[in-house]
Amino acid sequence: MIFDNLEAIADDYVLGLLDPAEQAAVEAEANRNVALRQAIGRAQDRFLPLDMTARPVPVPADLWPRIEARLSAAKGDPADAPQAAANDNRLSFWRRSALTGLAASLLLAVGLGWSLTRTVEPLVVAVLVNGAGEVQAVVEDFGSERAVVRLLTDVSLPADRSLQVWTLPSREMGPVSLGLVDGASSTRLDPPSLPRPRDAQLYEITLEPAGGSPTGRPTGPILAKGFAKLPR
Repeated sequence: MIFDNLEAIADDYVLGLLDPAEQAAVEAEANRNVALRQAIGRAQDRFLPLDMTARPVPVPADLWPRIEARLSAAKGDPADAPQAAANDNRLSFWRRSALTGLAASLLLAVGLGWSLTRTVEPLVVAVLVNGAGEVQAVVEDFGSERAVVRLLTDVSLPADRSLQVWTLPSREMGPVSLGLVDGASSTRLDPPSLPRPRDAQLYEITLEPAGGSPTGRPTGPILAKGFAKLPR
């Protein structure tokens, strides 16, 4: 796979348009190519509104057999009916198919345009700094639907360690994990169901064993922390 247009490759990767072999090649290249990782992070940010508003719809297992059956029926058998009637049936079928496809394309275009232009604002934003006061990351918390962490410095992790993001909804609840940072410049997290994030809520990133804290609580050193602010 040729990596000559990183932005286009990143868009295809984030949108899931690559086949499994291409996807594996992009992930392998991203492990050693900082520019590609940054392009993927920008693509994730760009398509975040679409990702947050689109709901996955399972494809029925019998979808392709039904399509094949309809195509076979539309093709027809000249021995079973007059040629003119067969042509009329095929023409009618393809007209209906074309109109259906056009309508679906228009709906998809409208839906994508609305999703990409619709602004989804985080409920709170937290700037995380290290012990020296240097900014390390930004966390945008959209509530129980989604959180996004953006690393602002390069992080080199040993193979047996992970970065884990935490928040403190209340003293009574204690620290709760929002998820693991995968090493990219921007990572989307799927937090558990939590109370609505509030102003001055604590967020932090810790260094944990690979796969996350074994106790469900922070166990490693705190690499960065900060308090949330409400967007103005």
